[in-house]
Amino acid sequence: MLGRGLRVLGKAIRAEPRLFVVSSLGSSLFGLLIVANSYVVGFLIGHVVAPAFAAHRVSAAGLALAVAALLGISGLRVASIFARRLGAGFMQFRLQARYRRAVTRRYLSLPPEWHQRHATGSLLSNAGSDVEAAFAPIAPLPFAVGTIVMLLGAMITLFATDWVLAMVGVALFPALFALNFFYSRRMSPRQIHAQRMRAKVATVAHESFDGALVVKTMGREADESRRFAVFVTELRDALVAVGRLRGVFDPLMESLPSVGTLAVLVLGTWRLQTGAVTVSEVISVAFLFTVLAFPVRAIGWVIGELPRSVAGWDRVQAVLSAEGDLRYGEGELPGDGPAELRFDRVGYRYAGGPPVLSEVSFTVPAGRTVALVGATGSGKSTIAALALRLVDPDSGNVSLDRVKLPDLSAAALAGASALVPQIPFVFDDTVRGNVSLDRPGIGDDDVWAALRLAQAERFTGGLPERLDTAVGERGTSLSGGQRQRLTLARALAGRPRLLVLDDATSAVDPRVEAAILGALRAAGTSLLVVAYRRASIALADEVVYLHQGRVVATGTHQELMATQEGYRELVTAYEKADK
Repeated sequence: MLGRGLRVLGKAIRAEPRLFVVSSLGSSLFGLLIVANSYVVGFLIGHVVAPAFAAHRVSAAGLALAVAALLGISGLRVASIFARRLGAGFMQFRLQARYRRAVTRRYLSLPPEWHQRHATGSLLSNAGSDVEAAFAPIAPLPFAVGTIVMLLGAMITLFATDWVLAMVGVALFPALFALNFFYSRRMSPRQIHAQRMRAKVATVAHESFDGALVVKTMGREADESRRFAVFVTELRDALVAVGRLRGVFDPLMESLPSVGTLAVLVLGTWRLQTGAVTVSEVISVAFLFTVLAFPVRAIGWVIGELPRSVAGWDRVQAVLSAEGDLRYGEGELPGDGPAELRFDRVGYRYAGGPPVLSEVSFTVPAGRTVALVGATGSGKSTIAALALRLVDPDSGNVSLDRVKLPDLSAAALAGASALVPQIPFVFDDTVRGNVSLDRPGIGDDDVWAALRLAQAERFTGGLPERLDTAVGERGTSLSGGQRQRLTLARALAGRPRLLVLDDATSAVDPRVEAAILGALRAAGTSLLVVAYRRASIALADEVVYLHQGRVVATGTHQELMATQEGYRELVTAYEKADK
């Protein structure tokens, strides 16, 4: 654990070498000033204070010397503390900000399939408390470096003063390091367990808050509170175990220098009687041991934080080193206008499970509308994800205008296609911000045009501040149908050449849905629509009928109603359910 923790610190130092040097130099100066201060105090007591008591008068020159010496050292100590804390603080916060950005960028680059395997609360913990824990030792690290310099300086001055008194330091300093080592070994599993429980509590809390509507409507508040309390209690016990060990360690760290001071006074009295040392030297060494406790604890702080740092670093690296990226090419789509989407013998399965799609082949001609119809679990949403390359097929190819999706650049694919998913997501922003997403080239005229196509112009115009109206977190101030139309307008504002609607109008009135689909057809965009309502299906130029991950038949709605009994029963069932 010590080796792994030091490697994490090494990475941090290499990332911010200048700040580490500044803070370490300040801390080293502080440590040497502690040693110097001890000998200045001893010198002043031996040569100014003691003679003043003996002569029953204070020398003005001696008093001025004492004041100047103490003020000078104090000023230098203030400057060294400022350099140490400023450098360490900047270093720690810059590293945390850098890795939070890196974790967030990695989240955004990983495909949805990876996110589905990880709890949201755990991901929030990775970017929050885990990054914070990884660099927790950075704050005391320069102090610990300065403490080591201080101990080396102290040992040199001790041997220069008197070898007998120096032997107290020889015995004391290893004892301090041994205590720190023992503390680290015992603290390591406690810190790791506590860090894991922080992530678990965050996961359960996020799940509870996100499912607040279900919890309230089902009357499960008490049960959910008890479930949450189990994990909170385990986290509390883990933190109490950390605090209990720290409560034993801190008094021991305080007492060892006091024992050293007592030993110095006992040995110093004997050495003073033999004439081996002076009063000033005994006082200097004794004063030095009294001020050792606090700086030496900095080493303990670093060692004590290493297990937590390693636990946080491992969890952060699990995100940064995650595999599953979709590799993009550098290709661009030829021409402009509506694009042709083609599935060629596509097969797909989720994480080694049974096949979801098998030998799926169909085409969405440029500027035409194709409806996907099938029972629940037939693979419609998977096809929608494949069409936008949210995932890659296990076999076969998906292409736009005869260019395979993996050959396209990320920008080319994002600019040519858009998805409106089943569950609309609305940002805590204004209507304008939700539609434009600050994309270049999308002004208010484009926003209104997109809202008009999505049949959202009327309700937007009736909002208190129109485009500047804040819609709240997840669009809480809007109805379900309004949220769907707003997310549809967002997709349309980018003028996609292919638009995929995954049951994206289920929350709107059938007449509004028909108006939306009619407007989209008139706009000439290629449309792939996951549809359920007969009126919507009938608007499509062609229908692809899916059953258990396979394309059973393609044709117009009327043709399939006449020739496919399963299709007819399914559409009729949907129609009855709508009524």
